[in-house]
Amino acid sequence: MHLEQLNLNDRLFRRRRKLAMKMKMYRKRISRASLALLTASMLSACSLLTEKPYPISDHSDGNRFYNRDGSDKGLSDISQFLWQSLWNESAWPESLPNPVPSVIPDRVEDGIRATYINHATILIQVDGLNILTDPIWSERASPVTFAGPKRIRAPGIAISDLPEIDLVLISHNHYDHLDTATLRQLRQQQNKEPVIVAGLGNGALLRSLGYDQAIELDWSDRTIVENTTVHFVECQHRSARGVFDQMRTLWGSFVIETSQGNIYFAGDTGYSPHFKEQGERFGSFALSVLPIGAYEPRWFMKDIHLNPAEAVRAHIDLNSEQSLGMHFGVFQLTWEPVDQPVTDLDAALQANQIDVGRFWALEPGQARVVTPR
Repeated sequence: MHLEQLNLNDRLFRRRRKLAMKMKMYRKRISRASLALLTASMLSACSLLTEKPYPISDHSDGNRFYNRDGSDKGLSDISQFLWQSLWNESAWPESLPNPVPSVIPDRVEDGIRATYINHATILIQVDGLNILTDPIWSERASPVTFAGPKRIRAPGIAISDLPEIDLVLISHNHYDHLDTATLRQLRQQQNKEPVIVAGLGNGALLRSLGYDQAIELDWSDRTIVENTTVHFVECQHRSARGVFDQMRTLWGSFVIETSQGNIYFAGDTGYSPHFKEQGERFGSFALSVLPIGAYEPRWFMKDIHLNPAEAVRAHIDLNSEQSLGMHFGVFQLTWEPVDQPVTDLDAALQANQIDVGRFWALEPGQARVVTPR
């Protein structure tokens, strides 16, 4: 009788646990559905656009931008992806711990020091210049604080522990790359206004956050920051913060020319010939920062997000001495398991006979110094 009771208790425990997991999954789906409906209802009110015609070019009709190969997805594709995501995502843990963070120096003169903070937020220190990419410290990558993709890892470095930032690079205006709450806080805590650089059309939003001297660039434009030249270059992605502002601001990658070698920050991108073209144009890169996560399902993500195998191809195309993987393991934006990007990166490096010491992934808060050849 005692054994039968134990078996009954075990079955009841497993049923309760299964029910709890289902309820958690349903709550998550409802949260995502609510966010989709909220975003649609906000329409274009969630963005500020620079009110001026754009130069007509091979990637702009003067009003909107597009990718040169015609790979742009429409609203019907986006809606289908959001609907399928309610049922097909892999389960991620509620939270993951970070290692003890690296101690950040005020300035770096020799070599290139890259600190992986989280997602696409990297602190790059080179030539005495402190550069911050796509900063996000918010709890969610979302237009609201109560719904949307929630982080499972804290930023590896507290925003209050940052050194004085000289230059902020914004690759595009998606919420996980242009986070207004973070940019406001960063501006308030800095003794001087950092230079902030983004693609065409983003200046009005950035100025509303306190960056009076925001710089907008077209592909192939450049600007000088102290003794460093910053190029805004082509990548394959898209932009929007609402429904009616689709493709109204320009996305891109950055090339930073320094005395320690060229640095490439990809932002978000799919794989295309632009990597080969930029490798030929700039010769080589001492460090490339490339996305390796948020790549499933491929029918939707292939045009706009690299998978690890494509990131390795980009590393080769760019003639990169070292590459740092980013854009993984913090916000669940797509379907792959949380640890799949690092596993797939290792497999791609092995398949291409590339030493793992040349393309690496860091934990949030960890840093590495690259000494150019």
